[in-house]
Amino acid sequence: MGTILAFCRSTFGGFSPEVPAWRVEAHQFRIEARADEAGRPTPEGVHRDGVDYVLVLLISRRNIASGVTSIHALDGAALGHFTLEHPFDAAIVDDVRVAHGVTPVQPIDSFQPASRDVFVVTFARAEG
Repeated sequence: MGTILAFCRSTFGGFSPEVPAWRVEAHQFRIEARADEAGRPTPEGVHRDGVDYVLVLLISRRNIASGVTSIHALDGAALGHFTLEHPFDAAIVDDVRVAHGVTPVQPIDSFQPASRDVFVVTFARAEG
């Protein structure tokens, strides 16, 4: 955890060196899929988190297809997409300038557990 937060502080602080203090939040998300129901991300759809920067760090993908991350301009235009496939693959998002989302996941083998685990860290300018 210390290494992840130090990485974020260094990276996001480098993007915005004028910011003296940050409000930091960290969340873990597991999206589970079943044969009869796709695993839907949270939050659903293309969105912004209302912060300055976001790190989405893949922890694990188990028996899933899809889970494609997309990046969009503020007018909704698609800028690109990619799939976090391996542990510690990451997306670094400038939440002020772009929106992001991820597609639902489906199990590859419907008889086995299927999940996508990510760790999300957000950095927002601390108020006064």
